Amino acid sequence: MKATTTSLVVTGLGLAVTAVGATLLRGSLGAGVTGFGAAHVVLGILDMFRPTVRKAGR
Repeated sequence: MKATTTSLVVTGLGLAVTAVGATLLRGSLGAGVTGFGAAHVVLGILDMFRPTVRKAGR
């Protein structure tokens, strides 16, 4: 799997978890799930902009 594909998967799953937490869950559990999903969205987007390190011979 390519690095950009992994970043997109993490971001997409983060969006799904954020949506579930924001719409289906209430109270502190919903806030926690929403925050967890939002963190994955941010980390996935940051990973897309991270420079790649290429090893010699590849």
